[in-house]
Parts: sequence; structure tokens; C-alpha cells
Amino acid sequence: MGLDTPAVRSIDATDLAYRLVVTEIPAGPAESAAWQGITLGQLIRTIVVRRKEGEYVFVLVPGGRQIDWPKLRTVLGARRLSLPDQDEAKEATGYERGAITPFGATTAWPVVADVAVAQQGLVAIGAGARGANFHLDAAQLLALFGATVAEVTKPG
Repeated sequence: MGLDTPAVRSIDATDLAYRLVVTEIPAGPAESAAWQGITLGQLIRTIVVRRKEGEYVFVLVPGGRQIDWPKLRTVLGARRLSLPDQDEAKEATGYERGAITPFGATTAWPVVADVAVAQQGLVAIGAGARGANFHLDAAQLLALFGATVAEVTKPG
């Protein structure tokens, strides 16, 4: 489709089977899922979370859910976690907020995925640009990143 992002170059260097889906920039997750022909739960947001100064983790959050901070702190063994501001997130990942993905990030931070991600077959995860997603098998995605799978979200 002609999309050239670090994420596309990164996934192309793997043996993962995927389909690139590009839409206009949606107004929100429900619109994005509808345009892609998937359920909201199959749409995975990548949230970068600061563990401490200069140390981050990617949290994979299914659409319609939000981070459950006490659960995430327990999984990470951390007393404090926070969200970096827009500039810090870009510096840590190489991506603008709204386009963050573990694929092709400037640093391969650890990945934590909510258990609901692992319960899906097909998922859609960012391809490094707003409105662009990779559709791929959830189990293969989690295996590629050696993701820690745990209950870290709640309905939201």
C-alpha cells in the first residue's frame, strides 16, 4: 500500500503473516474498528508507560478497556508508574502519540499485554501512522515480543 514506517520495515523483517489496513484517521476507537471490519476488542492500543526515569514498557490495551493501574503496578513490581508527556513518549518510542506501536520503536521496551488480547484470534495493532494498522494473529504477536500476559485492564 506504499506505507513506509519503521513499523512496516520492522514487521517485514519477521516471518509474521499480516495484512496492512489503512483508513482515514478515525474520530475514536469504535469508528476505527468499524472501518476496519473488526470488533472493538480486536483493536489494540499501545500505551507507553514510564516505570522510572528513562525506563518504559509498552502496554497492549484492547479497545473499550483502560489500564487498571493497581494491577499493572503489581505485574511490574512497581510502586509508581506514569504516562510520559507527548514529547517524552516520542523520544522513548520514535512515534507520535496515536501512532505508538512496539513494531520498529527506537527502543525495544518490554511488552505487557492484557489477557483479553491473548483471547483474540485476529487483532489490529498500530502500524506506525495514524489510521494504519496491522491485522495479525494475537498469539504470534505476543510471542514475537515475548509479552507478559496478565490482567492489567478494566472496562472503560
